[in-house]
Amino acid sequence: MALIKPVRGFTPVIGENTYLADNATIIGHVAIGTNSSIWFNAVIRGDVNFIRIGNNVNIQDGAVLHALYEKSIIDIEDNVSIGHNVTIHGAKICAGALIGMGSVLLDNCVIGEGAIVAAGSVVLSNTVVKAGCVYAGVPAKFVKRVDVRQSKELNQKIANNYKMYAAWYQKV
Repeated sequence: MALIKPVRGFTPVIGENTYLADNATIIGHVAIGTNSSIWFNAVIRGDVNFIRIGNNVNIQDGAVLHALYEKSIIDIEDNVSIGHNVTIHGAKICAGALIGMGSVLLDNCVIGEGAIVAAGSVVLSNTVVKAGCVYAGVPAKFVKRVDVRQSKELNQKIANNYKMYAAWYQKV
């Protein structure tokens, strides 16, 4: 069973139909929407500030979400995919975005609607990735524009796939 731990008077709120892997950790001031999934070894640590995760969001294996005390929060909108081993530290991620495996998002960066952060990228503090853009590298830089509608459709498909994968585990 996932570790769900209150701290500083805040208890995580988990939406309906949200899958929590057995060793996922959700701590403190965290709100997770419906039909989302938090995978193995993911840590969502809302001990120092608020973390909001929307509907139909997947936080994949080994991801770590945290923020700065009284300075940054994490706000993840709907239909977002957070890849394996991603670190998010106080960022806003808009609907339909995809954060590639092993990426790092630093405080107060904004990932626009339908944007893609390539695997292994480091998005520096205060960087704004515009809607429908692909960013890659260390530090992450603009690579190209993609059709926002196509990007959102692709990311919606990935998010729906994770909803299907979660159902496999709930039947075990």
